[in-house]
Amino acid sequence: MYNLEENKNYQYDNTFEVASAAKTFMTGVFTWMFLALSVSAITAYLFGTNKELTDMLYNPETGGMSGLGYFVMFSPFGFVLLMGLGFNKLSSQALTLLFTVFAVLMGMSLSFIFLRFTLGSIFSTFGICAGMFGVMAVAGYTTSTDLTKFGSIMFMGLIGIIIASIINMFMGSQMMDYVISFIGVLVFTGLTAYDVQKLKRIGEGSMYGAENMKKLQIMGALNLYLDFINLFLFLLRFFGNRK
Repeated sequence: MYNLEENKNYQYDNTFEVASAAKTFMTGVFTWMFLALSVSAITAYLFGTNKELTDMLYNPETGGMSGLGYFVMFSPFGFVLLMGLGFNKLSSQALTLLFTVFAVLMGMSLSFIFLRFTLGSIFSTFGICAGMFGVMAVAGYTTSTDLTKFGSIMFMGLIGIIIASIINMFMGSQMMDYVISFIGVLVFTGLTAYDVQKLKRIGEGSMYGAENMKKLQIMGALNLYLDFINLFLFLLRFFGNRK
């Protein structure tokens, strides 16, 4: 005979298992993200405050970037493409290695902020960014509202930022730069909540096997890492004190 109480218990157990799977998955995502941020932060600080390392990226005579400087400036984009397009073919170990190298290169490319902004303002902006990111991450994880449409709007905003930034490269408008930065803060704040919810749902349906789960965690960490870094850079335009 059908037992309603037993069915309730099954649903409860199933809900608990789904929540537990999502929590485990997200713990892995945030662990990899924080490790990558730590690697980038240490690398950026070393290259930004050590003259010998700085001179490897910037030519002190011309004031421009060296060949290595141009490489570390543009190569992270290539790593993102390689990891995304090669997800199915690459092993979890290969993705981990690529993500680690990516974090180092990003740190080297971010070292320029130590040449333009005071150390105190960089640290304070980082703290503001971490607080905003944390709030939106919790919101995205706990909300029952479907953020899919919201994420689509944020993505459209991101495309608009890219187009406007390219146009402003030729215009050189400071006012437009501030407008772009303001929109950038809004977009990446919103994307943080959307991406966390998206990753949580991936974790809830985590029946992909240990290998694919680790790969998904690495790619999720990459996604949130980019949200954090972009939010930080846009905030730095408002809160950073130039030297």
